[in-house]
Amino acid sequence: MAKLRHIALHTPDPEGTAEFYKRVFDMVEVGRTDSPIAKGIYLSDGTINMAVLRFKTPEAADRHDGLGPVFGLHHFGFWVENPDDTRRRLKEAGAEYRESRSEAATTSFFEEKYKGPDGVMLDITAHGWAGAKPPSKGHQKEKSVND
Repeated sequence: MAKLRHIALHTPDPEGTAEFYKRVFDMVEVGRTDSPIAKGIYLSDGTINMAVLRFKTPEAADRHDGLGPVFGLHHFGFWVENPDDTRRRLKEAGAEYRESRSEAATTSFFEEKYKGPDGVMLDITAHGWAGAKPPSKGHQKEKSVND
């Protein structure tokens, strides 16, 4: 089972926004980025990595949901155990492949980006994000009371 381990916010003020989450929710800074795509700060609560980003171009900020570049939630990401199986399931479910990053394994960025239901952007990675808790090996779905 994939584990939600990454959330990305688009903000005009990464410093101020990151300071808010650090002060109010005790999140810890685990890194910074100044890539060709965005400048920002990575925070963590010990389980999830949250990227607080200012995208450098309107194209990078565009979530491909028809609204153009807007501030707020930009995308979220899943740390997956089997990328090939996840790709297959994404395709079968009708998700639209958007892009890949070849340097992902060495930079803790997403590996692939997809457009899911309602135009929501999502990432998948087999390498994770700084400050995010790795999924436990061989984790199983919890049984419901009806199982």
